[in-house]
Amino acid sequence: MILDGIVIFCVLSGLFFFFGTSVGLLRFPGFYTRMHAAGKGDTLSSVLLHLGCAIFILSKYGVDFHTLLVASKVLLVVGFIFMGSPTATHAIMDAGYETEIDHWKKGSR
Repeated sequence: MILDGIVIFCVLSGLFFFFGTSVGLLRFPGFYTRMHAAGKGDTLSSVLLHLGCAIFILSKYGVDFHTLLVASKVLLVVGFIFMGSPTATHAIMDAGYETEIDHWKKGSR
């Protein structure tokens, strides 16, 4: 019962942050602010959703070798997302800086 609540909290929080990322991508005015929203929101929401899935697998099917293996693979994906998403965001922002994309200024929209 408590684990179900934790799973629901993780999944709903992840969906909330994905929604926030989508709103940030649509509403923020400049390239760098949009990339900031995408990098932060994507990482946090993916981690929360995968964590909720791992907890769900362990709580629904019990703790044995196979469920631990599946849950550890899901958590391994979390580790790759946690390392790869900020690195990719940084690389894209660095490419934008190298191609001299202007910073947003008030009134330039």
